[in-house]
Amino acid sequence: MDVSFEQLKSMVVFAQVIEQGSLSAAAKHIGLSRAVISYHLKKLEAQLDVKLLNRSTRTINLTEAGQAYYERCRVIAEQASAANQQIENFKSEPVGLLKITCPVNIGLQTVVPALNEFKKIYPKIALDVMLTDEVVNIMKEGIDLAIRGAPLADSGLQATKLATLPTCLCGAPEYFNQHGRPTTPADLGRHQWVIYKLTSGVLNLKKGSRSYSIATNGSISTNNAAARTAFVEAGHGLARIPTYDAWPKIKVGTLETVLDDYAFNDINVYGVFPPGTANSKKLRLLLNYLKEYFTSQITIA
Repeated sequence: MDVSFEQLKSMVVFAQVIEQGSLSAAAKHIGLSRAVISYHLKKLEAQLDVKLLNRSTRTINLTEAGQAYYERCRVIAEQASAANQQIENFKSEPVGLLKITCPVNIGLQTVVPALNEFKKIYPKIALDVMLTDEVVNIMKEGIDLAIRGAPLADSGLQATKLATLPTCLCGAPEYFNQHGRPTTPADLGRHQWVIYKLTSGVLNLKKGSRSYSIATNGSISTNNAAARTAFVEAGHGLARIPTYDAWPKIKVGTLETVLDDYAFNDINVYGVFPPGTANSKKLRLLLNYLKEYFTSQITIA
C-alpha cells in the first residue's frame, strides 16, 4: 500500500496522541486544534479500514491493531526528529529551542546561573526553563533535558551524570543552644529534623569502615529544598543540606555544621533526556557546558 504525504502526517499525529495520552494534550503539543487531531485519526482509520483506538469521553485505549501500528508510527516520528537534529549538527552556529526542567533550589542556585552564561555563548539557542520539585513526564511535556538528583527510573530515557555534590549536616546556632550539639550518630535520633519529603527519612553516614543509619523525625516537612534550608536556619531542627547551599549561610553564621568527621551521602546530579534528542548538537553543547560549570563553579571557599 502506497503512503501519501497526508497519511504520513496522520501517522505522526496518531503517535503523538498515544504518547501525550489524549487528543487535547496532543493538540497542544503539536500546535493543532483538537478537531484537526480528531480528523486525522478518523481519516487514518478509514484509509486502513481498521479500528486503531477505543475512545470514551475520558480515555483512549489502543486496539491490538492500533498497538502494532503505533509502534511503526512512533519509529517514523523519531526518525523524522532525528533527521532534523542531524541537519542541525551541520550548522556552524547552533539554533533552536531547548526545554529544560529542574528542581527549584538547585535551579536557582546553580542551573540558572549556568544557563545565563550558556546563553551568552550561544545566543541563538532559545531556552524554556521550568523550575519545579515535581518529577515531570518529559516525554509528555516535550522536555529536552531534566536535571534530576537520582538515577533513571524509566529505562525509556537516557541519562548522563553531570556532577557529584557533597552534603553536610547542619543546624542553626539557636537550635544548638536549646537542644545541644550531637557528637555521635547515636545522638541524632534524639534531635528534631526538618524532613525533606523527596528523599528517604533515613540518614546514612559513615566513618572509616563503620556505617550508620539513623531514622529522622520532625514536626516540619517540605517538598522544597529552599524551604528546608530556611526552616533549619530558623532553628526548627537539623537537616542534611547540599554544601553549595549551606556554605554561604555557614560563612555568615546562620548555620553550623556538626559531625564533620563523618561522611554523608553525596548528591549525584543527572541530566535526563529522551532518546530521540541524544544526537542534538545543542543538547550536547548544554550537557558538556553544565558538566564543566558544576566542576569549576560549585566549589567551597
